[in-house]
Amino acid sequence: MKESFNKWKSDYDKKKAASKFRQKKFMSVSSYEPEPLYTPLDLEGFDYFEKLGIPGDYPFTRGVHNTLYRERLWTMRQFAGFGTARQSNERYKYLLKNGQTGLSVAFHLPTLMGLDSDNPLSRGEIGKDGVAIDTLADMEILFDGIPLDKVS
Repeated sequence: MKESFNKWKSDYDKKKAASKFRQKKFMSVSSYEPEPLYTPLDLEGFDYFEKLGIPGDYPFTRGVHNTLYRERLWTMRQFAGFGTARQSNERYKYLLKNGQTGLSVAFHLPTLMGLDSDNPLSRGEIGKDGVAIDTLADMEILFDGIPLDKVS
């Protein structure tokens, strides 16, 4: 394997030096420069069960179900939430009735920032980009009549 990799790397480096690439440097969204190719040679000392595991077992990098998606499709969700808890509740019920199998709540910015709607810093942001949740009662309204034991 090492011999094949070294030949590939030599060819790769020649093309890179000839500036045949569309950009000089490639970066991930985490500002990490990945290698152009990873092989089993990069896994020396790698503990397969500790770091990768098998489907359905710790550390769950290969999925939470040991049957993957052959037994059951992945959860389908629409990121949704707007206005009041009651308005969003109606929307969630509509989505679930029409085939959605999970919920992903879009909270408005003040809720995400830990602010109540009556906080002066919330002015102009109430219900603008998600549902406004200020109290436990709001959460109870948001999920009223939704079978939380059946959706994820």
